[in-house]
Amino acid sequence: MADQHVKRPSGVLVPADFADPAIGELKPTRTVRPDPNQIATTLDGRDITRGYVTPQILMLPQDQVLRQRGGGDLRLYEDLLRDSQVAATFQQRRGAVVSKEWFVEPGGTRAIDKKAAESLKAQLADLNWDAVTDKMLYGRFYGYSVAELLYGRDGREVVIDRIKVRKARRFRFDGAQRLRLLTFGDLMGELLPERKFWLYTAGTDNDDEPYGLGLGHFLYWPVLFKRNGLRFWLIFLEKFGMPTAKGTYQAGATYEEKQRLLQALSAITTDSGVIIPDGMAIELIEAARSGTADYESLEKRMDDSISKMVVGHTGAADATPGRLGGESMAEEVRSDLVKADADEMCSSFNAGPARWLTDWNYPGAAYPRVWRQTKEPTDWVNMSTAISNLAKAGYRPTRAKMEEMFDTEFEDIKSQGAPGATPPPEPPSDPSAAPAPSFAEHAPEDRLASQLDRRAQPVVDKWVRQIHAIAADATSLPDLSRRLTAAFSELDSKEFAAVMSHALTVANLQGRADASDEAE
Repeated sequence: MADQHVKRPSGVLVPADFADPAIGELKPTRTVRPDPNQIATTLDGRDITRGYVTPQILMLPQDQVLRQRGGGDLRLYEDLLRDSQVAATFQQRRGAVVSKEWFVEPGGTRAIDKKAAESLKAQLADLNWDAVTDKMLYGRFYGYSVAELLYGRDGREVVIDRIKVRKARRFRFDGAQRLRLLTFGDLMGELLPERKFWLYTAGTDNDDEPYGLGLGHFLYWPVLFKRNGLRFWLIFLEKFGMPTAKGTYQAGATYEEKQRLLQALSAITTDSGVIIPDGMAIELIEAARSGTADYESLEKRMDDSISKMVVGHTGAADATPGRLGGESMAEEVRSDLVKADADEMCSSFNAGPARWLTDWNYPGAAYPRVWRQTKEPTDWVNMSTAISNLAKAGYRPTRAKMEEMFDTEFEDIKSQGAPGATPPPEPPSDPSAAPAPSFAEHAPEDRLASQLDRRAQPVVDKWVRQIHAIAADATSLPDLSRRLTAAFSELDSKEFAAVMSHALTVANLQGRADASDEAE
C-alpha cells in the first residue's frame, strides 16, 4: 500500500507518519518499527570518507601521518620508540597500569557464575596477566594490538595455555572489518578464524576505523623536530668547538695537488701536525657569529610536548619515583589516564576471551569481569581516628556513607534477632542537641556517683561545645582529625581536676567509713 501523505498549509505533501497534530494535521496512520539493519555501513562506497570498499579488499588506515609519511606501515611509529623521552614516558604509563592489582569477579550470584570466575582467575594467574597486559598496551601507541590465544584442555574445560601478543603491523582489516594476517603467500591477508585472536583498539573517535589512532600519530612531529634540532645542534657545537680549516692552492694546481691538500685538511681534525706541499697555505677560520643558539630550548619544548601527550603533563621523565609528576594536578591527570587505560584493556578482554571461555565451559553462566583496582589505597588509620573523634563529638556516618567508604555492604547484627538486642539509636537531627557523654556509668541508688556526675557534667558540656565548634569548621575527616588532635591540649582541665580531687577525697573517706562499719 502506498504511503499516505498530508498537505501542510504551505502546500507541501509530507508522509502522514511525520505529520504534526499540534498544527492541525493528521495523526500518524501507522507505527514506525525499529530497523535492525545497518544503514551507515562502510561497504560498497557508502562511506564518503573512504571511497569504494568491499570485503575482498584491504582497508587503509585513515591516519594521514601514517599514510603520507610511512606508506601505512607501522614501522614509522616503531621508530619513535627509540627516542629516550618517548620510551621513558610510555614505559611509565604502561607501568602505572600493570602495577595495579587485578581481580576477577563473578557476573552473578549463582554457583555456576562463581565457578566461571574462579576458572578464569586461575588461568590468568598462570598466564602472568600483568606481562600480557603490558604488551597489549602497545595498542595505545600504535592504535591497535593483536594477541593469539593458544588453547588447551584441563579435564573437561577449555583453557588458555598461552597468550602470544603478535606484532601489530602483520595484520590488516578488510572491507568488512575482519582481521587478516599478511603473509608472503597471501599479500591480501589470510582470513583468521573467529574466537582465536584478541583485538584491542584504542584512540579512535568512531567505530568505522578498526585501526584505531595511537599516540604515535601525535608524537611523530615532536620527535621529528627534536631529532632535526639535535642534528643541527651537533653541527653548531662542532663549528664553535673547532674552527674550520682553510687551504689555498696556486692557480694551475693539478687535480692530484688539490686532492693532497684536501687530505691534509682532513687530517687536521685528528692530528696535531700535518705535512703540506710547498707553495700551499692552510689557515683556520674561526666562527664569527655571536650570541647563543636556541637548540636546547627546542629540545626541551619537544620533550614537554611528548610528556603532555603520553602522561598528560610535563613532569614525566624527571618525576619522583612512583609518580608521574610531582604536582597534585599532574597526579590527578595521571590517575585518570591509568584508570582509562586499565578499564579499556579489561573491557576489551571481558568482551572477547572472557566470554568465549565462559560460553565453552559454563554455558548459561553470567560472564565474569576482569578489572584493576586503580583507586589510591585508603589510609585506614586516619579514617578510623576521624570516625572515632566524630563519634565522641556526637556525630556518626550514615550506613550508606560507611558502605561507600569501605566499598562493601554492612549487615546489622542486631537485626538478626539476637536475644535482648535493640536497634541502634537514630542520630540526632540537630548535632548541638546531641546528649553530652555522661561522666560515669552508675546505678540510680549510687548517690556519690550521681553527685560526681552532676558536678562533672558542666565541664564535659563545655568540652562538647568546643568539639562541636571544631567539627563545624572542619572541611574533611582528615582536617577534623588534625584539629581535634591540636585542640586536645587546649581543653581546660582545671575545673575537672578539682572535681576529681574532691571525688577521690570523698571516696577515700567513704571507704574508710565502710571498713570501720564492717570491723564493728
